[in-house]
Amino acid sequence: MNENESGWRFVKKRTASDDGAVYVSADKTRYRRTGGPELQAETEFQRRIADLGYPVPHVLEDGFTDDGHYYVVEESLGDQTLHDRAVASLDGGRTLADDVTDTAAQVAARLLHAQAAHLVQPTPGALRLWLDSAGFTQNVFEENPDLDNTRTHAALEHALDRLGTVPLTAGHLDYGLPNVLPAGVIDWQHHGLVPLGYDVLPALEIIAFKGGNKGYTASPGQRRSYLAVLNDASLNAIGQPVSQNLGAYLLVKALFFLALMRPTDPSRTDKHLKWQYRRHLFTKGLEQYEYTGTVDTALFPGLDEFAAGHSTGDHP
Repeated sequence: MNENESGWRFVKKRTASDDGAVYVSADKTRYRRTGGPELQAETEFQRRIADLGYPVPHVLEDGFTDDGHYYVVEESLGDQTLHDRAVASLDGGRTLADDVTDTAAQVAARLLHAQAAHLVQPTPGALRLWLDSAGFTQNVFEENPDLDNTRTHAALEHALDRLGTVPLTAGHLDYGLPNVLPAGVIDWQHHGLVPLGYDVLPALEIIAFKGGNKGYTASPGQRRSYLAVLNDASLNAIGQPVSQNLGAYLLVKALFFLALMRPTDPSRTDKHLKWQYRRHLFTKGLEQYEYTGTVDTALFPGLDEFAAGHSTGDHP
């Protein structure tokens, strides 16, 4: 990192902005982000949910630079996300350290408790808007027109029906270990209304969609313990266990991860294989959801396993 004349050290370019960047103060107690209107909207949202007790960085200062760019200064929640901690704690195996999943559960329970304290009753069309936004359904169907079929839509309609009585709340929409620190949750640029539990429930399950590329995995016991903590939190908050909705949420996550991997020319072997892999995970998750009403990511093949089968013609 290079230190500029103002004492801020450059960290990285912002992924959500073409010209925005992230800086850290010399004592690492503050972060400064620059960007455009999307960062300003995120900051306004972050201020609002901080006032509601969400575990997020507090905004210390914001405004515009001399050249017209928006900036925000916020408190640091630390310099190591749970993803960073997970990678650093690997000792030759791939299973996450228990302290990582235990901390993930504690932070998720804090967020869930804050969300449950500020529910928004569903309005007509709100849940479908969440589905289209969270699953990038238009993108998925445009890029994979063969999946835009009766079977897929029937499963999605079933999921919406199942979630019809679940209250909405202000959510992250991109929640996962890379955005979680022991002190709270960062990177709220994709915020919006979500059904209660959508952010936190899939956090360990979605590791499987990376196909092993994250370098770590959560064991069945860790996943059960994580869900148990969240069920206790939701039972105390609203009198219902949130894990009953995990299958519907993972069906939407399968769409989300497919949307992130666009189809490519088959000659681009690596990227084309990853697109085929995400398609396979979606169809596998769809089949599970049809038969059981849930999705078991432990049954997903890793990318290497899929690649081996793909080369021998075992997969479409």
